[in-house]
Amino acid sequence: MYGCRMARDSAVAAVFEPVQPPTTFEETVERLGTAIRLGILGPGTRLPSERELAEQLGISRSTLRQAITTLVQSGHLTSVRGRGGGTFVVQEPPLAEGSPAGPVREDWHEVIELRKAIEIGCATLASERASEEDVALMRDCVGRMSAATEFDDYRRADVRFHIAIAQATRIPRLVALMTEVQAEVSEVIAHIAHPPEVLDHSNAEHAEMADAFERHDGDAAVDCLCRHLDGTVHILGGLFPPGHA
Repeated sequence: MYGCRMARDSAVAAVFEPVQPPTTFEETVERLGTAIRLGILGPGTRLPSERELAEQLGISRSTLRQAITTLVQSGHLTSVRGRGGGTFVVQEPPLAEGSPAGPVREDWHEVIELRKAIEIGCATLASERASEEDVALMRDCVGRMSAATEFDDYRRADVRFHIAIAQATRIPRLVALMTEVQAEVSEVIAHIAHPPEVLDHSNAEHAEMADAFERHDGDAAVDCLCRHLDGTVHILGGLFPPGHA
């Protein structure tokens, strides 16, 4: 079952070309997830060793481990220990053609784009208007996410952080819109695996945003927010089939 060897064709070669920063983790998940979904990396395919694959992708081994962990938890890859072990594509990857798909929203991409439009607008205004109390609330949310041991607790603090950005605009209708879109986003990201490494990566960006709001640095706040949101798009793009894009 695990004896398949990867054909060294151009499609496989493209999968293992260096990943570009600054979203190396997310793009690695997207690259590998898409290759699995499209059958470029077929069932039973054994990935190169961690050292070799990290070198091919041009990323750190810790970043690669985060991506592999995400794809293992999402059911795309499996790790086998012992002699002859390694990391393999599972026999029936989720959401692949011919396999049962979960209840994924067909408009997930639209939901993410709506979120991006609302949050960028909120971040632009919040960077001008955020008070010490607003920033303190954001930092409290960052602390709660850092201390969370269950994803539900993390997600509640995550939602509260993003709503705090909207509250800093002093525009109630934006707070209402942010609350509404966060509820829809929660339905979508429920399909993403959430290993601790992924949550730590995301929360580091939350902390970076809080710093930018404290400095009233709109460019830095929006830049970090865009990286934060694009990371979600990359992961979803790798896990969901084209029919759900």
